[in-house]
Amino acid sequence: MKKIFLVALASAAVFNATAQTKPKTTPAKGKTTASKPAVKPVALKNKLDSASYAFGLAMGNNLKSSDLTSLNYELLSKALKDVFTGTAPLMTEHASQSAINNIFEDLSKQKFGPSIKEGETFLAQNKTKPAIKTTASGLQYEVLTPGTGAQPKATDEVTVHYKGTLLNGSEFDSSYKRDQPATFGLNQVIPGWTEGVQLMKEGSKYRFFIPYKLAYGARGMGNDIPPFSTLIFEVELVKVNPKQQ
Repeated sequence: MKKIFLVALASAAVFNATAQTKPKTTPAKGKTTASKPAVKPVALKNKLDSASYAFGLAMGNNLKSSDLTSLNYELLSKALKDVFTGTAPLMTEHASQSAINNIFEDLSKQKFGPSIKEGETFLAQNKTKPAIKTTASGLQYEVLTPGTGAQPKATDEVTVHYKGTLLNGSEFDSSYKRDQPATFGLNQVIPGWTEGVQLMKEGSKYRFFIPYKLAYGARGMGNDIPPFSTLIFEVELVKVNPKQQ
C-alpha cells in the first residue's frame, strides 16, 4: 500500500515539474487562452477517507486478479452510493448476479478459447463416424456392449462402473481403479450423464462424448477438469434402483 502511494506521489511530482518547464506560447492578437485548473492531489484526511480508499484498492485488486481490465467506474461508484443511501438500484439482485456471471464467462471464454475450439473440432469429426450417435442436445455416444435389463429414468438411482478422460487421454476419475462401482441419483449428476445413462439398459456399456455445456461448463471441476472441457466417459450400467414411492 505504501509503495502504491509513493508511486502516485512521484507521478504527480513528474507531472507538475513537466507543466512548469513547458515553454509558454504567445496567443494571437485578439485571442485569449483559458487556463486549466490545476489538478489537486487527493488527500486522505481521516480514518474514514483512508478506509474508503482501502476498500477501493481491495475491490480493484480482487477484480483485476480475476482478469478484468476495466470497469465503468462512474456506475461502480453510483452502485456503492445507491446501496449506502438507500436509493432504488437500477437492477434486481438476480439481474446483478447474471451480469456478473456473464462478464466472467466472457472472460473465461477468451482465456480458454483454444480448449473450446478443440472440443468443437473433435465433436464435429467424431459425429461422422458410423458407430457414433448424436442426440438433439449434442451428446454423442457409442454402444460398446448392449444390455437387456431395466432402463432407468431420470429420477432413479443407478449403480455404475465408469472411467472419465479428457480429450488428450488424461484420466481424471475411474471406479474401476477403486474396484468399487458408484451409486447415485441420476438427477444429481452432470446433464450429459443424466441424459446418456437413461439410454442404457442394465448390463450395457456405452462410451459418451460430452460437450462442455453438458458437463462442467465454464467452471470446470477442481484441478483435473479445466473449464470448457469436452469429456469422454466409458460407463457400464450395473444396476437400476427405481425411486421408492
